[in-house]
Amino acid sequence: MELHVIAHAKNGFVDKFGIPRQSRSDSGIETRIIFEPTYAVRESLRGIEEFSHLWLLWGFSEVEKERDGVDSWSPTVRPPRLGGNKRVGVFATRSPYRPNPIGLTSVKLLRIEEKNGALELVVSGADLLNGTPIYDIKPYLSYSDSHPDAKNGFADAVKEHRLEVDWGEFAEVQRLGSVSHASCMPMEIFRDLTEILSQDPRPAYQDDPNREYKLDYAGYNITFSVQNLTLFVKNITFSNKK
Repeated sequence: MELHVIAHAKNGFVDKFGIPRQSRSDSGIETRIIFEPTYAVRESLRGIEEFSHLWLLWGFSEVEKERDGVDSWSPTVRPPRLGGNKRVGVFATRSPYRPNPIGLTSVKLLRIEEKNGALELVVSGADLLNGTPIYDIKPYLSYSDSHPDAKNGFADAVKEHRLEVDWGEFAEVQRLGSVSHASCMPMEIFRDLTEILSQDPRPAYQDDPNREYKLDYAGYNITFSVQNLTLFVKNITFSNKK
């Protein structure tokens, strides 16, 4: 079976570190689904605005690059949220390392945009890397796709916690504004980063209060550390990743 890339995701997630571990319906972070010219046909979206949420079928593009044509997989994986040591079956996880590196994400549809001949869906809640290939889009149906009484297996024991984000001196620079200072970023990026950092992007097995981590997002590099349930922003610089 041949899959056709119909669109690509565009957002600020330029690195795997920091991408939400699951799609989040309450997220305010926007992602643009930009259709390839062949599929940028407005008629193909007729009626889609009547749906509040969509399913995206997409490819783990970085995994495909890592494999470099080698067809290899493991029947078990070690989910980071379980500490990186416990093995579970690959089909009992959402690990990107699968026989076929295909992902499925539910997102909230915000709007449709057409400009300069391009056709885009603007969505929120996506857990996608910038440039991710999209293979298909389907409407989310609450009466068949939602199961409130479903069991979540081991995932219930490792639900994501929230951190308080302390921007320190950078919060004041952000408020005052400075065209030459990296910490003075557009307010929407500041809000996005606050949300991303509050979700604790660290692997579950790393909990050293003296360790510093770096996260790249939308042209900015954030250095931070975590003590207890507070994340402290240490430095902000411009990033060369796009």
